[in-house]
Amino acid sequence: MTETLIDFDEVLEKFDPAMGLEVHVELNTNTKMFCGCPAVFGGAPNTNVCPTCLGLPGAMPAVNAKAVESAIRIGLALNCEIAEWCRFARKNYFYPDMPKNFQTSQYDEPIAFEGYLDVEVEGETFRIEIERAHMEEDTGKATHVGGSTGRIQGADYSLIDYNRAGIPLIEIVTKPILNTGAKAPLVAKAYVSALRDLVKALGVSDVRMDQGSMRCDVNLSLAPKGSDKLGTRSETKNVNSLRSVERAVRYEMSRHAGILLSGGSVLQETRHFHESDGTTSSGREKSDAEDYRYFPEPDLVPVAPSREWVEELRATLPEPPAERRVRLQADWGFTDLEMRDAINADAIDLIEETVAAGAAPQAARKWWLSEISRRANEAGVDLVDAGVSPAQVAEVQKLIDAGTLNDKLARQVFDGLFAGEGTPAEIIEKRGLALVSDDGPLLAAIEDALAAQPDIAEKIRGGNVKAAGAIVGAVMKATRGQADAARVQQLIVERLS
Repeated sequence: MTETLIDFDEVLEKFDPAMGLEVHVELNTNTKMFCGCPAVFGGAPNTNVCPTCLGLPGAMPAVNAKAVESAIRIGLALNCEIAEWCRFARKNYFYPDMPKNFQTSQYDEPIAFEGYLDVEVEGETFRIEIERAHMEEDTGKATHVGGSTGRIQGADYSLIDYNRAGIPLIEIVTKPILNTGAKAPLVAKAYVSALRDLVKALGVSDVRMDQGSMRCDVNLSLAPKGSDKLGTRSETKNVNSLRSVERAVRYEMSRHAGILLSGGSVLQETRHFHESDGTTSSGREKSDAEDYRYFPEPDLVPVAPSREWVEELRATLPEPPAERRVRLQADWGFTDLEMRDAINADAIDLIEETVAAGAAPQAARKWWLSEISRRANEAGVDLVDAGVSPAQVAEVQKLIDAGTLNDKLARQVFDGLFAGEGTPAEIIEKRGLALVSDDGPLLAAIEDALAAQPDIAEKIRGGNVKAAGAIVGAVMKATRGQADAARVQQLIVERLS
């Protein structure tokens, strides 16, 4: 069915959006939430499983203490209150990717609650109130084979991999996010981005949205302008990139408005987001909490973190990412635009490590946001996976600073690094890339260039020093770009003075 979409500006004239964001974060513990199976990404299907995470009769779960610690640290970083006593519950539903036919989660007694996270969008600060951050386990992964959409509809058959079933999850749920108006899509993106940075700084997850270790469910509703009653919401499930979070909010606002303006009613349902075109499609009618028949998990004891332990964990919290960025920008001397570009490229950590290895901040920024970023985009990988390390970037820059390389030759060194040809020094030797700085060969090349362009030589003798650029270019060509351009310029002026 073709959706009727309303222009975004018209949506804002007639409706007020309300959002609720549910972010699932897979923790990087060594083992699963309730058993000793490895909690790793990938692996042959159904190899990291045991009777407990497969839900076999008689198997008994045990809580992963490291996961509880990570949950408390996330809660503290989000300015939440930490429960003195909480417990797990069974969330009952039949889905083939949940082998027990229920999910062990938390319901009315979460580990962390009543927090907030401030985000800035176009100079305006929005306080996103956190309702809860609770512990649960992930589901398995279903792969639907056949058909054209990869969905269960139209598939010939489905395969289930239970390796992911039981991976520790923290679900962070916001309260309704109101009064964002036209900035609603940007606020949603900024919040998920800030949350990702915060969790990454805590070191409790790799927050790889592309691998599903962090994903967002986007709840969206519209209410008539000025109404104090929330509209019916849709929930777009498992949105797995920052850009897609923004697009999902924008699309759902336009779709809801199309339904409401035509006199229809929005169905409370889950939706699938399509990366290819930024649209959503219907999933299943959304259940309310009572439909899951929650009841306390009888096989797990309650969790009661002592106040002393909570304060010990509070002392381990890192510098908040927003404060860290302000400090780094001042230390590095970056303009607001330069810092924004570095943040958007997810290059802050890489630049910091490169500076720590001895490179100047501007030089580190230049290489990561130009040459290396270009190669990462061409390969379709994240910057951190581009194939070169901060230490190698710093080493290349040190060779430039020492006069061994120029930027052109440095790019050839990066060619060698990406090809796995060894260290920068080894690549320079193998490829013969070092700058020619010995005056003898340079003077010979200068004499040849002057003889070939006598008119240029006369201009230089007449005081037009800028004309020497043509001679420098000729020498660079003769030396295959390996001449020290600054030394060549100096020798030309001395030769013709």
